[in-house]
Parts: sequence; structure tokens; C-alpha cells
Amino acid sequence: MDVQHNIAEAAAEPLRVVPAGPDVPGARFHDISSRILGSINTVIDGKPEAARLALTVLLAQGHLLLEDVPGVGKTLLAKTLARTIDCTVNRIQFTPDLLPSDVTGVSIFSQDTRRFEFRPGPVFANIVIGDEINRASAKTQSSLLECMEEHQVTVDGTTHALGDPFMVVATQNPIEMEGTYPLPEAQRDRFMARISLGYPDSRAEVDMLETHQSVSPLEGIRPVASVADIAAMMREVRGVYVSPAVKEYTVAVGHATRQHPRLRLGASPRSLLQLLRAAKAGAALEGRDFVLPDDVAAVADAVLAHRLLLDRKATSAGETASSIVQEILSRVPVAREIQRR
Repeated sequence: MDVQHNIAEAAAEPLRVVPAGPDVPGARFHDISSRILGSINTVIDGKPEAARLALTVLLAQGHLLLEDVPGVGKTLLAKTLARTIDCTVNRIQFTPDLLPSDVTGVSIFSQDTRRFEFRPGPVFANIVIGDEINRASAKTQSSLLECMEEHQVTVDGTTHALGDPFMVVATQNPIEMEGTYPLPEAQRDRFMARISLGYPDSRAEVDMLETHQSVSPLEGIRPVASVADIAAMMREVRGVYVSPAVKEYTVAVGHATRQHPRLRLGASPRSLLQLLRAAKAGAALEGRDFVLPDDVAAVADAVLAHRLLLDRKATSAGETASSIVQEILSRVPVAREIQRR
């Protein structure tokens, strides 16, 4: 990636910050989300669940980590999601020599004004695609912490606000670990969800060979939603009702991870907040204005598994964080009656 070119592009195109406006009605919410998912599914063959979860994270105002073996479409999914929305998008190719200023921007002395002027980095976009994030050093990775948590960048003591909406979609390869810097727990905890795409089935691969030979599938993708549409959908998601019983169920799931004998690190309070936000987005995509325990369970693995640390005994026994999350979901009781206001 030409970092300086990307920084120049970011400086030339202003961020789109959308003022508050009327929320989208239920029918329009369903129409826009269906169009976004339809566009993604024309490019990513045989992975409708991954497309839906990516949209869920976007509407829940979270960040997404795509982790899988090479060649299964991680970057393609990130690019497709970005192209379905008429917003600013920047891609950063993370490498060992990438500097924090290559991500956030840098202050440059201007001969004309005789003062330092801030040149925004590629992180100044509505959707930022971080390709192979674990190939950058820990110092460069940490430059995203403030961006992802507080939606702002501080350079030379001056704070600069990022766009609204703002989402980081990062990819990493868990197999080829030479020359990589694994994401620390604090960094992983800032990603709302992790998706592992996996290999497509035989039918999907045959379809891919038939349709993706001559042209890139991305060439046919056009924006089907505006930034204002997405911002309104996010406000709609924030208004989804969560009963006290569902909140208690969510907390019970989190506490069960902290007390599990085969886990060294359980779910953080931040992860429970993000779990509930993702559940609210999932409920809205189902056409409901209230959350059920099933909505929490549906996103629990994607939201919690990448934050959990297993002990050595569990690892040697072949257990995974996902299997422990499923075990917890199977034994945490659900209130029989979920009452709405």
C-alpha cells in the first residue's frame, strides 16, 4: 500500500459526519438490510451467516475481526461490505515497517503558514479495512486503540474526531505466524465480533468458478445505502427494547465464563455491553423491536469466543473457546417469561 497516497486521499476527501435525523421505519429498515445482504451474497458464495453477522456488527456500532486461513474471502467480505454503502472507505495493508503515523496521520510544517498542519491518515474514513493487522508491530497496532474505543485520534496533543459512523474491519491469518505480532487481549477486546469464514461447500465453489473467472465480483457492486441510511438504522437499533430478564441472562452468561474452571480469562464488562448491542441489532434484522434470549445466544460465540483464554488442560484436551461458549449457553437458565414494557 502507498501510505502517503492514502493519507493524501484521506485529507482531500472530508469525512461524512451525519447529523441526527428521523429514524428509518421498520419496512425501510428491512428493505435496506435485505439489499445490503443481497449484494454481499452475490460476491461471497455460500456464507450468508457471515454476511449477516458483518451487517449486525456494523449496525451495532462495533468493529469486526475476520480471522481464517488465506484465500477464503476475508478481505473480499470487508471490501464488499464497504462498497454496499455510499461512504468513505480506506484500506491499510499492515506490514512490519508500518508506523503509527502511517495510520493516524502526522503533523507537517507548512512553509506557507509557518506552522504545523495535521495531515489525516487513512484511519479517517467511515469504514477502515485493516488487512493482516497482526503483521504490524505492537506499537502500530496500539495506534488503533483510541480510534476504536473513543472514535478519535490524538496527535501532538491535539484530538481529532473521526467520522460517524466509524467501523474497523480487520483481517488476520492464524496459520502463518512467522513475522507476526499476535493481537493482545486489550486489542481483541475492542473488536465486537470475530468471524471465521471457513471453506465454502462444493456447490458454492462450483458457482464461484463459474461466475468469478472473467471479472472481479466487486466490479458489479454498487452502493445500496447511504451514510444517512446507516446512521438512521443505528439509531433504530439503539432504540430496541431489552427487558430486565434478558439483561440478567446476558450477565449470567458473562459470569459463567469468569467462573468456568477451564478458562483463564472470562468475558469483560465491555464484552457484555457489546454482546447486548449485537443482540439488539440481530433483533432489528429479524423485524423485532425487542430482544429475546435467543438473540443473545445467536451472537454469543462471535462476540465472546475471541476474548476467552483457555487453560493448558483445556487446550491439550482439544477444547476451544467456541465449544466452551456453547457449553455455557446450554446450561445457563433462561427466564421463562420475557416481559416487554
